[in-house]
Amino acid sequence: MNTSHPYAEVLGSRAPLDVLAETGKSIPAIAQALGAAGLKRSYAPGKWSAAQVVAHLADCEIAFGFRVRQIIAEPNLAIQPFDQDLWARHYDRMDAMQAARTFQVLRAWNLSLFRLLNQEDLDKTATHPERGPEKAQTVIRIMAGHTLHHLAQLKKIQSEDA
Repeated sequence: MNTSHPYAEVLGSRAPLDVLAETGKSIPAIAQALGAAGLKRSYAPGKWSAAQVVAHLADCEIAFGFRVRQIIAEPNLAIQPFDQDLWARHYDRMDAMQAARTFQVLRAWNLSLFRLLNQEDLDKTATHPERGPEKAQTVIRIMAGHTLHHLAQLKKIQSEDA
């Protein structure tokens, strides 16, 4: 069973649902604080702008939430991966604040489900074509770590405002 993933490692020993709840509020707050000018800035040359990061997080909230729902509902599921760069090609023309609000609402909805899951649900497994078997709880850990990864990027941009 594959339980290691770089994003899950970012999470460390923190409780995934606590991180998901905290970041569900902090991501939109940072986007708001950055404002239009800050959202255009990147955390490093050649990397996504803050607005693109926020749009990516909104998309990933859809993708990870759907993935968990599929795992707990469908036996013998083959996870469908996605190419984030293909999804991102329109991010620079999307409304970052709308993305932040969408992220916040979707995160709340995903958390409402995740908090209802019992250990049997969390132990259900699907097969990722690149990583092998993954439990629903592993996907939730990856989701939380992924958000922390991008939160660090947004905080870096925000700290440049100071």
